Amino acid sequence: MQMSIRNSAKAVIVKEDKLLAVKIQENGGTYYILPGGGQEHGENLHQALERECREELGTEVEVGELIFVREYIGKNHELAAYHTHAHQTEFMFLCQVHQDTFDNGTNLDKGQTGTEWLPIKELLSYKLFPQALRTHLISYFENGKAKTYVGDIN
Repeated sequence: MQMSIRNSAKAVIVKEDKLLAVKIQENGGTYYILPGGGQEHGENLHQALERECREELGTEVEVGELIFVREYIGKNHELAAYHTHAHQTEFMFLCQVHQDTFDNGTNLDKGQTGTEWLPIKELLSYKLFPQALRTHLISYFENGKAKTYVGDIN
């Protein structure tokens, strides 16, 4: 069985010291993820991110610089039993939007109930996945620096 690595593009959208996150409610809990998703054959990462933001946020984004690269190798993390074969590389880009509120997009993620602006200074108190990214985001926006390649984290 041929295993492939999936590429994913994610949007880091910040306004007034708040991060835009997609709110997910499933299995009796609430958590947050960055907007974005899997790259399709024939599209570049910017095109993938623009499409995913239209689908999840119902808005156009301006894709800026690449700020983080994260890998997720499922067998190394807490959901290993379910994600044994998962291997994903996520490219996180700084993006701009020209609105503060969002109607739902055309193709929501499973469990997606909306969006929320999370204060960057308080990210550690939110269940934002990947959770290990929260400290990198705080460092990037508060100190203006963080390493780009964050490795295999969850």
